[in-house]
Amino acid sequence: MRNTALIDHVLADAISGPKVAGVVAAAADASGMFYNDAFGRRSLAFNGGMSTDTVFRIASMTKAITGAAAMQLVEQGKLDLDQPAGEILPFLANPQVLLGFDSKGNPIMRSARSPVTLRKLLTHTAGFVYDTWNEDMNRFAAETGLPACRTGKLAALTAPLGFDPGERWEYGINIDMAGRMVEVASGEDLDTYMRRHLFEPLGMPDTGFKLRPEWANRLATVHRRGADGSLTPIEVPPPADDPEFFAGGGGLFSTAGDYLTFLQALMHGGQLNGRRVLRPETVALMGQNHMGALNVLPMRTFNPALSNDCELFPGMDKKWGLSFLINTQDVPGRRSAGSLAWAGINNTYYWLDPKKQVAGVLMTQVLPFADKTVLDLLDRFEGAVYQTVG
Repeated sequence: MRNTALIDHVLADAISGPKVAGVVAAAADASGMFYNDAFGRRSLAFNGGMSTDTVFRIASMTKAITGAAAMQLVEQGKLDLDQPAGEILPFLANPQVLLGFDSKGNPIMRSARSPVTLRKLLTHTAGFVYDTWNEDMNRFAAETGLPACRTGKLAALTAPLGFDPGERWEYGINIDMAGRMVEVASGEDLDTYMRRHLFEPLGMPDTGFKLRPEWANRLATVHRRGADGSLTPIEVPPPADDPEFFAGGGGLFSTAGDYLTFLQALMHGGQLNGRRVLRPETVALMGQNHMGALNVLPMRTFNPALSNDCELFPGMDKKWGLSFLINTQDVPGRRSAGSLAWAGINNTYYWLDPKKQVAGVLMTQVLPFADKTVLDLLDRFEGAVYQTVG
């Protein structure tokens, strides 16, 4: 048994004062999960305590799971990383690039100079952007009524590109497109596909796109951080009952333990407890740089209610795999170079260190994204995990 007192101390400190309402964290090494605990409350509006089975809106932590689903179909020959995506999704056969707006406010667009591909979608180099971090797309969505992917309306996937495929990295709805490719190529909606081919084989009973009645007393409340640092519980609309597609870029609910199970499967080359979901060579490929000389760029917010400006590991070149953020340098006392990571907009975070065989998950429910208090907590939690494993 490991002595996890240091991790306990870090998380207990996080719920003192107005830092976070509650937190659940989990960690594993090559031998399995050695930490999974909960601190604080699910909501400041009532006294229900956080528990290890608390369900979170994991938002963009969905992306890595969608990437795994897409790579299963690559293994089967149903998708190819470099085929034009328009061969699977006809509306991507002639993608349009948004250049700006004319004097009357009408969007100016032209055809893209190169095709959208699955590889570019999984690395956020295909050209699709988020209106949260892109000024032109923010204006386009406001003026055209373009629905967000979270609505489950296929019209959301008609968004133009923000730049030509392969030109640069910019965070966007690329993985929603990849998820739709999974749906079309497999003949199953993404919720059904993931349940059958990932969640049930790996033993992830509390992960899915649909809000289940049995989660009513386990669902964490999202809180908004005020300018004074205070936290206020807010209402988040439930997902659509009958969506036209499932948002592979950000629609899942999950628990810290379930998500750590997924990370452990990747840690062990695509299998866990005798159940294989990906080949070892596929997992290795997913963890490599697939954006070449391009680098991950800082994310500047155009919707401060949803996100702060964000740059993880400032000053370090960062790459993207299929589909993870990759740090290119060791972080002293923490993750190794080549580790895989990302986050969800409600300040949920994970990392997987293939070199040291360490993975961690930190779950809160706070807006806006890149909350400094939670990022500081993530640093301290990660450091405590590495001190604990030695």
